[in-house]
Amino acid sequence: MRENYTLPRLYTDADLTAGGGVALDRAQSHYLSTVLRRGIGDSLRLFNGRDGEWLADITELSRKSAALRVGLQSRPQTSPPDIWLCFAPVRKARNGFIAEKAAELGAARLRPVLTDRVQFPKMGLEKLGLTLIEAAEQTERLDVPQLSDTVSLGKLLGEWDSSRALIFADEAGDAKPALEALPSCPAPAAILIGPEGGFTDAERERLRSCDFVTPVSLGPRILRADTAALSLLTLWQAVNGDWK
Repeated sequence: MRENYTLPRLYTDADLTAGGGVALDRAQSHYLSTVLRRGIGDSLRLFNGRDGEWLADITELSRKSAALRVGLQSRPQTSPPDIWLCFAPVRKARNGFIAEKAAELGAARLRPVLTDRVQFPKMGLEKLGLTLIEAAEQTERLDVPQLSDTVSLGKLLGEWDSSRALIFADEAGDAKPALEALPSCPAPAAILIGPEGGFTDAERERLRSCDFVTPVSLGPRILRADTAALSLLTLWQAVNGDWK
């Protein structure tokens, strides 16, 4: 229903069924009433990552609370390709940028990974989760990317399910170009991006020793961590994802 795309769009944890009621939290109520200047009787769209997207009408609204009545389903539930992004934390603002753009590019899950050269190990996961919700609302996704707890590289590799290819962006430059290697890494797959200082030689050796790891090169220039993450996600989507 393309004509509904101009309506505001919000994520909710509530189940969505025709005729059901949904209560919004204080932040969403303030957003509807003050930022969007909506009122009782106005329509919007809701999604929860499970039940597709639904039209809903505002039945009660103040700056602190809101109640909605669910109407018709506007889109059935679909899921993005099963591609994850595992990335070493960088500066706070850049972590938010990575999360936002990864959501826009269709990543199904994000997982921060601590490597030897990480300079900013503390992650604001709650704020990052809100960034993912906002990006999903704005980009017409029917789901919100999952956000996993921070894990060390050693634990990540030790617990890895070998049925999922791990695509390792190797800045050393002696790996196959990404476009040559990616056709052999369809979903389920994951991308691993190192910190601003790169992986250590020991980490690169450990990664290359794993049968499920595919090292790839992103060209002759050393890219920033956030640039590398978005470049490799874009290439994977073009080769194996829903851009084809």
